[in-house]
Amino acid sequence: MGSTSAENDGTAGVGRRDLIKRSAALGLIAVPTMSFLSACASGGGDDNSGDNNQGKTSKSNPFGVEKGGKLDVVVFKGGYGDDYAKAWEASFQKKWNITSTHTGTQEITGKLQPRFNAGNPPDIVDDSGAQQIKIDVLYKNGQLLDLSSVLDAPAIDDPSKKVRDLIIPGTLDAGMQEGKTVALNYIYTVWGLWYSGKLFKEKGWEEPKTWADFIKVCQAAKKEGIGGLAHQGKYPYYINVAIMDLIAKTGGLDAMKAIDNLDPKAFVGSDAAQAGVEAIYEVVEKGLLMPGTNGLTHTESQTRWNQYKAAFITCGSWLENEQLKQTPSDFDMKFMPMPLLPDSKLPFEAIRAGSGEPFIIPAKAKNLPAAKEFMRSMLSKEWSTLFAKEANSLTILKDGVDPSVKLRPGTQSTVEASKAAGDNTFRYLYLEWYSEMDTAIQAASNELMSKRIQPKEWLKRCQAAVDKQAKDPASKKNHRD
Repeated sequence: MGSTSAENDGTAGVGRRDLIKRSAALGLIAVPTMSFLSACASGGGDDNSGDNNQGKTSKSNPFGVEKGGKLDVVVFKGGYGDDYAKAWEASFQKKWNITSTHTGTQEITGKLQPRFNAGNPPDIVDDSGAQQIKIDVLYKNGQLLDLSSVLDAPAIDDPSKKVRDLIIPGTLDAGMQEGKTVALNYIYTVWGLWYSGKLFKEKGWEEPKTWADFIKVCQAAKKEGIGGLAHQGKYPYYINVAIMDLIAKTGGLDAMKAIDNLDPKAFVGSDAAQAGVEAIYEVVEKGLLMPGTNGLTHTESQTRWNQYKAAFITCGSWLENEQLKQTPSDFDMKFMPMPLLPDSKLPFEAIRAGSGEPFIIPAKAKNLPAAKEFMRSMLSKEWSTLFAKEANSLTILKDGVDPSVKLRPGTQSTVEASKAAGDNTFRYLYLEWYSEMDTAIQAASNELMSKRIQPKEWLKRCQAAVDKQAKDPASKKNHRD
C-alpha cells in the first residue's frame, strides 16, 4: 500500500456484481487507492461523544451544524494529492462559514497516533497510504465513529433518499468491521497489471490473456534489455495484488472467500493458492523481474517502469495520478486484468474492483456535527465532481461525476476494463479485517520474491497466519457467504 491507500478492497460476491454493473452502465468506473474509515467505538454508537457543538437540526441540516466554528481535516497526500480536499473545504466554508484546519501528509501514523492516544484526534481523516493507521486497530480500540447516521441521513441531491441509497452497491463493504460501517472507502478502484501502450506498439507485443503469453512477453522484454515485471519491493502489498488475483481467478470466488473466512485449507491444501504462488515464482526463477525491483519503494519502481525499464507493473488505479510528473506525455498508460492460468474458474476479463481510500470520523472528534455534514457533502454530485476534476478518479457515488470531466488514458482504460468485466469482479476483505494476518502474508511474499523461500514455504507461512487469526474469537463476527 505505499501509494495512495492502495490496499484495501472489499466487496462480497453479489453486491460487487451490482456495483460494477451500475458503474459500467454509468460509464463511470475508475481509479484508485484504497482503505476506508470511520468506525464506531467498540459497542459505541454514532452519538457516543454527545455531539458537542450541535445546534438545531432540520432536513437540510440533519446533524445540527452550527455556522462558524472550526473543522480539523487530515488528508493522505498520495496519488490523489490533496487539492480536492482544499476545494471541498472552500465549498464547506462558503456554505457553513466553518474554517478548516487542513493537513496534507503521508505521515498518517506519525502525526495522528499521538493525537488518538491523547484523545485529541482530528474531526475527519483520509486514513490511507503506507503509514495508514489500520482500521481494524482503531475500531478495536473504540476510536472510530459508526457512520450509520451519515449513511442514513437525507442525500443532498435527493433528500427523499438516504445517502446510502445513492452509493454504488458493494462499495461500503470495505469499511465494515463486525457488521458496522466505520470507514467510508470513497474512491472507486480497480487493481491489476499496467503497461505502456507506446512500448507495446513499438515492440509489437500484445496484451497477454494467458499466463503463458505473459511469460513470453516478459522473456521478449528481457531479450531487449527490459525487465519483465516490476513490483514495489519495499511494499509487498503490491505483489500480493498479483498473487491473490491469480488465486481468485483460478479457484473462483470460493478460493477468495476461503482466505477471508479463515479456512483451514485457505492456502495449504488449496490448488488455486498453490497455482497462483507458483506462477509468480516462475517470474522470479526465470529472472524476469526488473533488476533491483525487490529493494525499491513504490514510487521508485513505478518511475523506472515509466522510464521503460519494465514491461509490466502491478498496482491499483491510483497509479496514473501518483505518477503524473514521472510519466512521459506519450507513454499511453494502460490497465489490464491478471492473465489466466489453465482451467481458471473466472474469465480473463474478471478484475479485482471496489472501493479504496478510507475516510473516518474519530469517535472523539471535537466537531462531530460538522464532520458528519462534511462526509455527507462528499457524497454529493458537486463534491464528487470536484474530486474527479482534481484527482482524475471516480467516487463511489452513482452518477457522481459530471460527464464533462475528461479522464486521462490510464483511468479511461480502467473504465473500459470495468465495463468488460461486468459481473465478474471480486474483492478480498481480509486486508481490512485482519491487518496482522495481512502483514504476515506480505512478509512471506517479500521472502518469496527475494528467493529466500519457495512456494511451498510461502503457503505454510500464509496458512499459519490464517490459523493464528482464526483463534481470535472476534474473527467469528466477520464472515462472507
